[in-house]
Amino acid sequence: MFSNKIKITCFNLRKKDNKKIKNIFYEILQKNDPSYKVINTFSNNYQYSFNKKTITRYKKYKALTIFGLGGSSLCIKALYDFLKFKIKKKVYFYDNLNVSIPKIVQNKNLDIVISKSGSTLETIVNQNIFSKSKKLFITENKKSYLMDLALKLKSEIIEHRNFVGGRYSALSEVGMLPAELLGLKSQNFKKFDNLIKNKNFLSTLINNVDTMYKFHSSGKTNSVILNFDKSLISLLEWYQQLLSESLGKKGKGFFPIISNLPKDNHSLMQLYLDGNKNNFFTIFDTIDHNPPKIKNKNLLSSYQFLKNKSVKSVMTAQKNAVKRIFKKQGLKFRNFEILNKDEESLGIIFTYLMLETILLGKLMKLNPFDQPAVESIKKETKRILS
Repeated sequence: MFSNKIKITCFNLRKKDNKKIKNIFYEILQKNDPSYKVINTFSNNYQYSFNKKTITRYKKYKALTIFGLGGSSLCIKALYDFLKFKIKKKVYFYDNLNVSIPKIVQNKNLDIVISKSGSTLETIVNQNIFSKSKKLFITENKKSYLMDLALKLKSEIIEHRNFVGGRYSALSEVGMLPAELLGLKSQNFKKFDNLIKNKNFLSTLINNVDTMYKFHSSGKTNSVILNFDKSLISLLEWYQQLLSESLGKKGKGFFPIISNLPKDNHSLMQLYLDGNKNNFFTIFDTIDHNPPKIKNKNLLSSYQFLKNKSVKSVMTAQKNAVKRIFKKQGLKFRNFEILNKDEESLGIIFTYLMLETILLGKLMKLNPFDQPAVESIKKETKRILS
């Protein structure tokens, strides 16, 4: 355990550090390779393209409306859902076409339009139809549709750095400016500088990367994500994109499947336990300090074992049952247990999963930062509409 906020266990608890992977990790950090420049955003030393004046200017808005697809909105949604209990403002997301229209009071909210390329079709369509308030654009500093629109509207433009891909943008301007506007402190998310000095963190990272690489080499490519807390769904959807889009290339990659438990115990668990064996599992859970409790007086005698139990204690028992049965059957799993839901915990998760994915890309001889196949769909869609 390397933090009192989050506990990450490994697939293989007995495995020693792989020196090759450790050397690769240090090479990436020391060479300052431009391809890996996005790692700079993980650090508290990273200089944002916005300043305190920008934060002060837009903090007055009571709500935010986020226009963005994929990584341009998923990291913000993950942040909002994870920390909603301490956020006073409302946030609305236009992250797909044909979305339901929330009731928004015009000019009481700030519309944040996000697209690295400035040409994301769905974002252009949604902001055209639904954006009716003050606008702030986060886009790359180059000629594009959204850049031209922002200049026409005389809106403020925050630079989306060209070395930051959408799915890696959680700790950059894309994630941290909305965090500041929601009353959170961006520096509290940034634990990278301390984490890379922590032997337990590095050991956990290298161990899991090594094991996942061996899974892939042996054909075990279904990454099943078992979720025990609904506030983590958006975070896991962000991770799903991160893993899919970074490593799904050249006939390689993992297929990340989000499974919400205990609900899926009654549907998919049969497959996990008794179906094909090309799955490995990552369990996500949180500590709930104030869960609803069972009403003792309404219990029948046959279920007195539930007396004085809470909903969370029932779910914890179900999680432990899954882990025990997995062990008996030799199914490979690891566990992310969030002990304290705050900015630091989320920052550690963001940092860990991005580093893990980058290292896996390096081992698999893949560029973890591009998405060439997706571009073909974008071009074909534009060709059909033209």
